[in-house]
Amino acid sequence: MKVVFVSLDTLRADRLGCYGYTQATSPYLDQIASEGVLFAQAFAADIPTEVAHTGIFTGKVGLRTGVVSHGSPMSQLPKHVDWLPEILRKAGFVTGAVDNLYQLKEWFARGYRYYINSVGRERWIDGRTVNDLAIPWIRDHKDEDFFLFLHYWDCHTPYLPPKDYVPSFYDEHNNPYDPSNHSMERAYNHPAYPFFKYHHYRLLGDVTDASYLHALYDAEVRYLDDRLCELDACLREQGIYDDTLLILFGDHGESLTEHDIYWDHCGLYDTTVHVPMIMRWPGRIPPRRRVRGLVQQVDLMPTVLEAACLNAPPDLDGKSLWPAIEGRCEQTHSTIYLSECAWQASRGVRTSDYKFIQTIDSGPFVRPPCELYDLRLDPNETINVVDSLPEQALAMAQSLHDWITYTLDGREDPMIEVLRCHGLPFRRRIEQILGQVGLTWDDWLAHPSKERFDELYDMNRVLANES
Repeated sequence: MKVVFVSLDTLRADRLGCYGYTQATSPYLDQIASEGVLFAQAFAADIPTEVAHTGIFTGKVGLRTGVVSHGSPMSQLPKHVDWLPEILRKAGFVTGAVDNLYQLKEWFARGYRYYINSVGRERWIDGRTVNDLAIPWIRDHKDEDFFLFLHYWDCHTPYLPPKDYVPSFYDEHNNPYDPSNHSMERAYNHPAYPFFKYHHYRLLGDVTDASYLHALYDAEVRYLDDRLCELDACLREQGIYDDTLLILFGDHGESLTEHDIYWDHCGLYDTTVHVPMIMRWPGRIPPRRRVRGLVQQVDLMPTVLEAACLNAPPDLDGKSLWPAIEGRCEQTHSTIYLSECAWQASRGVRTSDYKFIQTIDSGPFVRPPCELYDLRLDPNETINVVDSLPEQALAMAQSLHDWITYTLDGREDPMIEVLRCHGLPFRRRIEQILGQVGLTWDDWLAHPSKERFDELYDMNRVLANES
């Protein structure tokens, strides 16, 4: 048996054809979905990347492991916590990874006999790099039982797809730098602008057309799709297609201007927490199976262990997806609890019908303390009905409180501890960038302006070069 376990970083579910998107972003992913099972309502309980992957490999939500924040120096995963690659290695699987999460935290390399760090000189990692490292590994180990984790970053900012992928999604007659187009103004004058100027916008030039960035994202998805096609061709060429359980999942999605979030993955809205999840195992998973009920990422660990005929640890938050895959049920959870602590700190409750969000620290965003969305009438989460449905809001707030209390079991809340000791990790990143140009956080929040920041940023670069 082989398991190819693929993280598609920052891939938003509704940007795929198999999830209803009309642009041709994912012809090969759509084919894989038709050959196996697609989970229509899969969710990331913890976002963004660091906490999401910790949950995926432990089968436990962040509130239980204590890892709730992305980029916090306080985050530590005890060595005694069960870790999927480690369990499989001890069971006789050859374990490998092409990944760079070790750059974030040491525990992401645990359990691998072969950990191939894909990090390069630049932060952005091309899917071609992943394939160039992964395909030879597959050829070398095709005669063994193996678990291979692959981490593709193509959909993550900065969006820098090969140029020949862009025309499929952006009319070549349009000018993305047209000065009469003002659709980027809200993004450019957002309090989070200094971070994205440094990590994204400066690499693209002074784009004025927001639809161009949407097109770049779609082009990245299509480029990723082609890399997955190459990967799958390798499985067929090596004769291990039928023996391979292929699992594809997003660690989180991406907001593309919704909710005042510009090409980033924060906020507990479905644009970010609804993720693709697709599995294929010829002869074991029926083709064209579609599971419509609620599942979450922590369900992946017990699912893999059951497929390998191994017992799952008894204290997991995740549940095996095999009953849903085989049609014995339609969901593994009736309620999913959500959490984030990077740009902002908030928690939420997601059911089939409603979403409740409670914000603890809104960071550079403007958020009400509580939000409630009736997903049946408002799937895009645009109308906060917390005041018009007070009983529903109170019931979901109580459910969230009870879940937190039960899960902590007397321990201190790690999110509150992070905020008290260090504050929001991404606020500190902005403060560091602001400090380089002589601005403070409070001064910047009082008057966020692209023109103002760019002038100071350019002046600082000139002075740095002269010195």
